Amino acid sequence: MKKLKKLLACTIVLFLTSTCAFATDDAVKQKVEAYAHPTMFGSQAQETASADSTYIIGGKMYKSKNQLGVKNKDQVLVDSWVKDIMSLIKDQQPFANGQVFNPKMPVLRSELAVILAEGFNLNNKSVSKTYGDISSKYWAKDWIYGATNAGVMIGYPDNKFRPDQPVTKAEVFATIAQLIQVPIDRSLIVPTFKDKEIKYIPKWAITPTKEVVASNLLEQVPDPCKVNNDEYLSKEQVAYLIGALRQDWAFKNSIQKDGNAPDCIKNYMPTALTIKLADRLSARQSNVGDKFSAKTTKDVVVAGNCFKAGSLVKGEVIEVVRPGIKNPGYIKVKFTELKDGDNTIEFPKNISQAQADMIKNPNFVARLFGSPFSTAGRIVGVVGRSGGSIVNVAGNGLEQFGDNLSNVFVDTMSLEPVAGVKNVGNSAVTVGKGIYNIGKVIVSGVFGIVYEVTDEVRYLIVPSYSNASSLNPGEELTIVF
Repeated sequence: MKKLKKLLACTIVLFLTSTCAFATDDAVKQKVEAYAHPTMFGSQAQETASADSTYIIGGKMYKSKNQLGVKNKDQVLVDSWVKDIMSLIKDQQPFANGQVFNPKMPVLRSELAVILAEGFNLNNKSVSKTYGDISSKYWAKDWIYGATNAGVMIGYPDNKFRPDQPVTKAEVFATIAQLIQVPIDRSLIVPTFKDKEIKYIPKWAITPTKEVVASNLLEQVPDPCKVNNDEYLSKEQVAYLIGALRQDWAFKNSIQKDGNAPDCIKNYMPTALTIKLADRLSARQSNVGDKFSAKTTKDVVVAGNCFKAGSLVKGEVIEVVRPGIKNPGYIKVKFTELKDGDNTIEFPKNISQAQADMIKNPNFVARLFGSPFSTAGRIVGVVGRSGGSIVNVAGNGLEQFGDNLSNVFVDTMSLEPVAGVKNVGNSAVTVGKGIYNIGKVIVSGVFGIVYEVTDEVRYLIVPSYSNASSLNPGEELTIVF
């Protein structure tokens, strides 16, 4: 019976955890600044929360989910368009019988319609043809009619759309292939991806699959093993696939639009904004909340407003993980505002692609003059964080030591001398652990200082090694949304 109760309790906890996972991800959008030291001996991470930020010291640092690395700047992150689409579907789709939204599950026909309609601005929601299984209150009705009116999806001959039916991988590839034109061979040999044969591709889908593989769009889709081995693509994978197609057209790469594609696709072009940075941002030195600016280099139309070349773009650093031992660190930024005189708009929250087109490094003189200040600051930071860790370890140890001494007197006076003696031993163990943990922090801090000094010298001599986690004045970024 006890085992049954434990199993039931675990089931309830797992259910509540999975149910709250996405809600928690949306609710806890605090800015984060994480420090790599002390980490030498895996010391426990500490969190200090303020009104706007969470500061994490020690522990292993991971990149946030649903982040998009800037091309040529893999450790510079921005919020991905995929995150926007996943949030939209999660918020709009009703769930029953304990179901929860999981972006790793197979994409449904209704969800594919949302991704396509949002991805290509298919706003024609007029109901020229109705489907018997799409009610006037169905959550994805507008997106379904937007996609079917545009001709990028179709219903079934029995006048049903089957919105809750999973879409096979082959069907997704066929949908994409009708929009693109890529030269391929017409043999009926199943294509490979990452040097492995793609499974679950029937004969009718071999040609479209070859076209999608040849387009290189799959290179930007996560979980390549699942692309090869699973019968279905996930909701997240399909969103990445459409996002990759959007940015490819914006950059005018090798993929052409199919001559037989719907007019809305042939006329579609996402907004591409080219900017030149005015400030330096780096995972090594920038802090959460730092503001930065840039200037547009070309005229651009955004949300129906024309912004001339030279318009001001404002942004902010919202997350930082410092480089550390075996940890390249990263920096996450967001673009907040686009301004041309009195013409001002809020920047789109999430973007589908960002690319650094011109890579620069600060000159040697600038690095030489800045190095003493940044070195001193980083050493002080390590010392301060190590000191904070020592205080934390000592505080916890003293609290536990006091509890043990209290138990010694309580147990002895309660005529339980054996328990009292045991707590004397626990007190000694607590003191020993405290001394050991403080020693770990001190050694870690020393290694941290050595690392920081070495890192500064390396940056002074070879600055390019940190380029993947920095943005420099004069560098050009192309942002697609």
